[in-house]
Amino acid sequence: MVESIRPLLAVLVSILAVPILLSSRSANIREAWSFVAAGLKFFIVASMVPLVLDGGILEYTLCQVMPGAAIQFRVDAFGLMFALVSSFLWIVTTAYSIGYMRGLGEHSQTRFFCCFALSLSATIGVAFSANLLTMYLFYEMLSLSTYPLVTHHQDDQARSSGRKYLLYLLGPSIALLLPAILIVYHDIGSLDFSVKGLLAQGQNTPTTVLVLLLFFTYGFAKAGLMPLHSWLPAAMVAPTPVSALLHAVAVVKVGAFCVVRTLIFIFGMDYLHSIGLATVICVLASITILVTSLIALSQNDLKRLLAFSTLGQLSYIVLGAALLSESSITGAMVHIAMHAFGKITLFFCAGAILVTTGLKKISQMKGLGKKMPVTMTAFFIGALSVIGLPPCGGFISKWLLAIGALEADRIGFLVVILLSSLLNAAYFLPIVYRAFFCDESECAYQGPAREAPVWTMVPLCLTAVLSVGLFFYPQPFMTLARLAVRSLIGG
Repeated sequence: MVESIRPLLAVLVSILAVPILLSSRSANIREAWSFVAAGLKFFIVASMVPLVLDGGILEYTLCQVMPGAAIQFRVDAFGLMFALVSSFLWIVTTAYSIGYMRGLGEHSQTRFFCCFALSLSATIGVAFSANLLTMYLFYEMLSLSTYPLVTHHQDDQARSSGRKYLLYLLGPSIALLLPAILIVYHDIGSLDFSVKGLLAQGQNTPTTVLVLLLFFTYGFAKAGLMPLHSWLPAAMVAPTPVSALLHAVAVVKVGAFCVVRTLIFIFGMDYLHSIGLATVICVLASITILVTSLIALSQNDLKRLLAFSTLGQLSYIVLGAALLSESSITGAMVHIAMHAFGKITLFFCAGAILVTTGLKKISQMKGLGKKMPVTMTAFFIGALSVIGLPPCGGFISKWLLAIGALEADRIGFLVVILLSSLLNAAYFLPIVYRAFFCDESECAYQGPAREAPVWTMVPLCLTAVLSVGLFFYPQPFMTLARLAVRSLIGG
């Protein structure tokens, strides 16, 4: 264990940037400072990689709230992997936001970039949380800082979606998570994450099952799993960079991260095995995977299709963690990264289409590949990654999940993974096919052939290329995930 202030600095960088963004007198200065903060955050996070790869763990205690409950940061392999993805994609999304917000002439751009910065600080805070208290505080900070982003347009639909967003995210925290934290603290006297499971350190009491139920329901709401999922499609009223942030980096991805943290580091693999809850979680995750894939098939709005796709993809992460085999947990962790690059590419493409053509409906995009070939090629690559086909990184994580199902001797869940991938292909590939291969008479879009502005195009091309690159070179994330799993199994 190494005492270091770097985890705190990684959290504080974008918070400290907010006053500068608010006082910036021009858009150029504001956007330049956004890049500086994003780059500095990524540099600090990346600087911790060598120590963690050597088996080290960084820790920093900000303050001791009460005995056994501190606001404390701890950087392990799993948290670092998530922080690397989040901090890097913040740089890319900042660039994309410039092209998108300027291209559509969006209002309140200063508020937009400030809330963006706060949400990324909260995301890194969750990634580096050493205990339940710290995770809780930063997740609620994330919910509150993303609310203005979801309601950015300030119309009736945005306000209605915002109310649902807060209800589903803050409601479970107050009604479920806080009681669970209090019970854990009362029974154990500590809130720290443990590789063997925090509850394994004490005697199992009748309240343990209650705690499990509270955490279980809370995690499903945060990760957007059925039946507590409706807030996520509703949040699609937000600008596309916000949707990309919600789906690829923050909120639902943080929710899935928290579910994995809670299952493994609070209850522990042995305890979940002993009570059979892992099977229940696998069944519910499988239902979400299949049902959301079927719903996605019927969607005509591109962002809503991507929203339901995300719900299914996050359930892969929960399924992998609940299978409790070495390969499945590794696959769940790696899928956080692989899905992030594929899904953010798809959302970037949806935004580029909107900026250039004003189109939102899939039925209006026939022949669009002939007008925007680069954008639709990037969309194809992102779709391949989410489906789990080579040569994209999503293939690696889904392969590990499938192997993990075999290791756990759960053939039924292997069938779910394979069937859902077919459903993914069924709702993504026809979009690409109709965009490139339709007669001129069938083309729905008859506008000029042109791509989106450069600030919009460069990020989506970069994430598409990286989605392919992660197929050939997945080692950065694979190494961290395997290191994390080894500590769980050997710890």
